[in-house]
Amino acid sequence: MSSMSLVSSMGALFGIVFGMVFLALGIFVYFIPSFIANKKQHTQKTGILLLNIFLGWTFIGWVVALIWANLKDMNVSEKEN
Repeated sequence: MSSMSLVSSMGALFGIVFGMVFLALGIFVYFIPSFIANKKQHTQKTGILLLNIFLGWTFIGWVVALIWANLKDMNVSEKEN
């Protein structure tokens, strides 16, 4: 194996690893609204997840899901008071 072949295969490997890390980071950022809703035990976390999946790519849908996930959750006991 020549040194040029080794350098090009190392470059290709770096590109693949970089691409996988970038993809994982992108998926994490995309689902931040759903992660927040789940962590807060939001009663509408399923709706937030569905909005995030189907409209999150529009950025407006992502922002709406993020705002919805951060809104105070109105539980039944809070509504009665």
